[in-house]
Amino acid sequence: MEGGPAGSARGRRARPAGGGRERPADGGRERPAGGGRRAGAPLPLLLPALVGILFLLLPLLALLIRAPWRDLPDQLTSAQVWQALRLSLLSATAATALSLVLGVPLAWLLARTDFPGRGLLRALVTLPLVLPPVVGGVALLLALGRNGVVGQWLDAWFGITLPFTTTGVVLAETFVAMPFLVISVEGTLRAADPRYEEAAATLGASRFTAFRRVTLPLIAPGVLAGAVLAWARALGEFGATITFAGNFPGRTQTMPLAVYLALQNDPAAAIALSLVLLAVSVAVLAALRDRWLTAS
Repeated sequence: MEGGPAGSARGRRARPAGGGRERPADGGRERPAGGGRRAGAPLPLLLPALVGILFLLLPLLALLIRAPWRDLPDQLTSAQVWQALRLSLLSATAATALSLVLGVPLAWLLARTDFPGRGLLRALVTLPLVLPPVVGGVALLLALGRNGVVGQWLDAWFGITLPFTTTGVVLAETFVAMPFLVISVEGTLRAADPRYEEAAATLGASRFTAFRRVTLPLIAPGVLAGAVLAWARALGEFGATITFAGNFPGRTQTMPLAVYLALQNDPAAAIALSLVLLAVSVAVLAALRDRWLTAS
């Protein structure tokens, strides 16, 4: 009889009609019909991969090996290092806040509206990602310097001078960091369902109210990820900062600039500052790990 134990066993072993996967009788995860074993990496791929791992990790290991661990507390509590650390944290946070104020509306404009030249605008917005930071610093000088296109009027009308000031540090970091935020938020907006905004509009909400009450909560994880990336990029900025804001201790000398200066006079302090930047980078990667690995 087909209804006996043998028939039940055959029913449990039957594959679904749509494909080559079978579900175990114990309700476990589906496994490929071929057994699910992953083949080992071929040697022509494994060797370059190992060399790449070694190339990327060796400098970091050398930094940890050569670190003056006994003198590290004294190095990190010195006045010069503390000034650079404090200025870096404050300027990176201010640059991230400015990037949020300007970058989130810009990302919404690129993702939700259609206008002539949108592709060109997106390319120009993301240009600082590939532009050498020193070139960005030169461009900021030509735009906002005392004799710049806009800077000359700021100086003449309001007496505002931006280069070689702490405000200049924030502007230089914002210039190189905001594209990271824009890309992250724009991608999240494109993945979000616009029908929620349309539903809010049918209920009488304005487009800004729909963005503030509906869209922004939906894209909050993308905004947070972009803000963290922008903060980390601002914290490590060097080229645009030294070109536009200079390297004045206590006023414009951030941690990367302090590392560069200490490497010439006090290598131990340079290593100590590098360890702090390394720790911050690892913390950023750990904070974003869950977001990056959601598809795994």
